[in-house]
Amino acid sequence: MSDYVLKNTVSKDAFKYGYLLKKIFPYIKPVLGRAFINLLIAIPLGLLDGVVALSLKPYLDLVINGDPEKIYMLWGHPIHIQAAFAAIIPFGIIAFALFQGVLKYISNYLTDWTGWKVSNALKVDLFKKLTHLDPQFYDVNSSGLVLTRFLSDPDTASRSIIESLKSFIATFFGLVGLVGVLLYNSWRLALIGCTIMAIAVTPVIFIRKKIKSVSNASMVVGGNMTTNFNETFSGNKIMAAYNLQEDQNRKFENQIHQQFDLAMSLTKRVGWMSPIMYFVCSIGIAIVMAYGNHLILTGQMTAGSFASFVTSLLLLYKPTKTLGNTLTSLQGTFVAMGRVFELFDLQPHIQSAPDAIKAHGLEQSIEFKNVYFEYEKDVPVLKNFNLTVKKNETLALVGNSGGGKSTVVSLIPRFYDVTSGSVRLDGIDIRRFELDSLRDQISFVFQDNFLFSGTIRDNIMMGNEHATEEEVERVVKMSHLDEFIATLEKGLDTYVGERGTTLSGGQRQRVAIARAMLKDAPIVILDEATSALDNKSEAIVQKALDNLIQNKTVFVIAHRLSTIKNADRIAVVNEGELAELGTHDELMQVQDGIYKKLYEMQFKSQEEAQEV
Repeated sequence: MSDYVLKNTVSKDAFKYGYLLKKIFPYIKPVLGRAFINLLIAIPLGLLDGVVALSLKPYLDLVINGDPEKIYMLWGHPIHIQAAFAAIIPFGIIAFALFQGVLKYISNYLTDWTGWKVSNALKVDLFKKLTHLDPQFYDVNSSGLVLTRFLSDPDTASRSIIESLKSFIATFFGLVGLVGVLLYNSWRLALIGCTIMAIAVTPVIFIRKKIKSVSNASMVVGGNMTTNFNETFSGNKIMAAYNLQEDQNRKFENQIHQQFDLAMSLTKRVGWMSPIMYFVCSIGIAIVMAYGNHLILTGQMTAGSFASFVTSLLLLYKPTKTLGNTLTSLQGTFVAMGRVFELFDLQPHIQSAPDAIKAHGLEQSIEFKNVYFEYEKDVPVLKNFNLTVKKNETLALVGNSGGGKSTVVSLIPRFYDVTSGSVRLDGIDIRRFELDSLRDQISFVFQDNFLFSGTIRDNIMMGNEHATEEEVERVVKMSHLDEFIATLEKGLDTYVGERGTTLSGGQRQRVAIARAMLKDAPIVILDEATSALDNKSEAIVQKALDNLIQNKTVFVIAHRLSTIKNADRIAVVNEGELAELGTHDELMQVQDGIYKKLYEMQFKSQEEAQEV
């Protein structure tokens, strides 16, 4: 179970850059053409600052300090260089700005396009992974953490990777271009400037692990905050009824403070880089200025070259600082990427065997043979459980809460697998069947049946998406939904809203029963299907259930006497063991029997109330 707990996943592969890039490449491959064009565009974008710095040399040397009488012959025509450059430069500035703007627009568009495409592809595959994980995964993880890991992380991992790589390339070539200008103007000064810049950017390599730990911790806190929102939304009535508003507020404030502390922890460790870089760079500029003055005064360098050099050096600080920020951002991206691909590594514990066979109905019986089961290691829930249920038999499971009744029925569709022993369908271990075909043989009606956002028809047809209109109308009538549907303006096409909250409990149950009827599976599991209903609703739902279970093999977990007494046999499950088995009359004959005591404490008052 521990490998299912997402809080235990801390992006152990965050520094394995080659491995992570190899893993994400299949998602980048479909958009590789546009991504490649985008990265190519980043090269001239990075070099543009160098063009600005380089242009200062001819501007100062030829226009500001140039000789107005100097002439250059072009195709036989005399050109005054100073006047020519003075006329060309303003138009050059406009053309340069236009060219730069077009490149940035194309680059930003391609970045968003490729980022969204990669992110969406990741999310689709992660959602497929999510839908195939076992119920146990949902037992041990909060909804908020699942949302964060399956929705937020892919965005950070994929949409940022293209942006970060583009920024890195632009920054790198910006550095190359500016260093080229430095070398062109003075290799001596360039050596000083580049050495200082290298010293300034060195601290970046020391913060990688801190970024990793803070990123993981922040994502966990973010997941807890999302869970808090979900619980506040879903449990709003309980919150109001028990005046829990302050508790929820306090919990959220604590999470906000945790997030703040983590952010400040990273700022304390990363924030000092910028002032240190400023200080180191200022030392470099001071040295360059002092030595540059010497070179100008001794005639080894022109004023234009020096101005171009100093401008390049000042501009060099920007990509140097950006490189630090980009590397920091890129590390955060790799952290998220590592977390994403660890989700892909999650494997369902319950899968079809390689040589699995198809299940085809039920011909004889379902048998629990020496079954042991535990949710947590060394904490047994079922112990040496043995039971055989014949075809078309209705078995009621009763017992104290927590005794193992729901666990028994959860093993039949392999929501969980036995720890030892076996559950057999017609003598064949259910683990030998293809998982989908096994579950096709079972219909479910739970205590709190989940309805998906959509229409009533949509929810019913989940039982059989190929059902005809006549089949849908038949199950609607058999589930006693027809009178209610007739009162709705849009009938079966009425939208029920999230979780079906616009319907009453009894109406939701009847929709679930209609869904189960439409599936028409040979095995039916009713897990406290009427326990949350009032007497009037229960009576209608019970009629619908009676129609559902005709000629089916039925497992019933119930607290209502009528459902239990009508069962062919009653199994008493106590502390994970089959304590008693028989009909109602047989079990009532057992002196000091568990069922007899349960009946006298819990069911007798129901029977007397029904007689009245």
